[in-house]
Amino acid sequence: MSIRVGLGLPALHFSSSQALWKWVDECENSLADSIWQNDRLISQEPFIESLSFMAALTGRTERIKFGMNVVVAPLRNPLVLAKQCASIDYLSNGRLLPAFGVGNAKALEFSRTDNKISHRGKWTNEVLDFLSKIWATDNVTYKGNFINYENITIEPKPVQNPLPIWIGGSSDAAIERTIKYGTGWISGVQSPRQVKPVVEKIRQKALQYGKIIDEDHYGAGFSYRIGDWNDPIVQSVAKQFSRRFPNSDPKEFIAVGKESDIQARINEYIDVGISKFVLRPLVNSETELFNQTRELCKNIIPAVHN
Repeated sequence: MSIRVGLGLPALHFSSSQALWKWVDECENSLADSIWQNDRLISQEPFIESLSFMAALTGRTERIKFGMNVVVAPLRNPLVLAKQCASIDYLSNGRLLPAFGVGNAKALEFSRTDNKISHRGKWTNEVLDFLSKIWATDNVTYKGNFINYENITIEPKPVQNPLPIWIGGSSDAAIERTIKYGTGWISGVQSPRQVKPVVEKIRQKALQYGKIIDEDHYGAGFSYRIGDWNDPIVQSVAKQFSRRFPNSDPKEFIAVGKESDIQARINEYIDVGISKFVLRPLVNSETELFNQTRELCKNIIPAVHN
């Protein structure tokens, strides 16, 4: 099992696009495995559209991988999504890490648009089934309850064969989705204690159905800060977690402290079967983002990569 750590880009804390690209360059020139972008179409906070960012990264980088964490499949046209991912993987020479989920039913993307939420799970299943077919074969005819295409081919195909499909979510439906359509699983906002039973269920289901989920394809993400719990940004985020998860300790979800404390949290996830990581710096300024990224890449990632 190879341990790899990437960086999740939080809401933008850059003074300009030039500063963003400087951050990307530093990630590219470090030991960071990957860059991940949240998929938010409607938000008061500044988020870059994830697939646009993936496409831009193909031209800016040569080594680092990149992924969407996670694309809300019901909000996307399946054929356009298939073409975008295939093109990005081709242009990057096989560095795309596509991850998909059903989205939150309470999200503004559903409540303020004409996208229907009642069948978003079944819709997502059809999207994933279609993607796996159109990326691998020609002349695809797909007849589903929501998606219908006849005799279509896309070229160029992805460089990765198969192009991996990471599934987000921890519900029973998400676990079934991972087994049926996915090649990997990535957690949402979950502690090691919460991740453990999900990984165990996926392994059990995989064994039951004769499916192989590579040990390198179990992922998790968490927010971190090399600093102190009394830092204002930490206190603010901790309060948000307490409101969202009133019966949980924010310290289960956020890693704060010395470099050794961040590494210890990574090891907690490794102990329950996680091998791929998306670490999101807890910051409130551009300077802090660069500093947190540099410390992670210089002192923590080399210690945990194997």
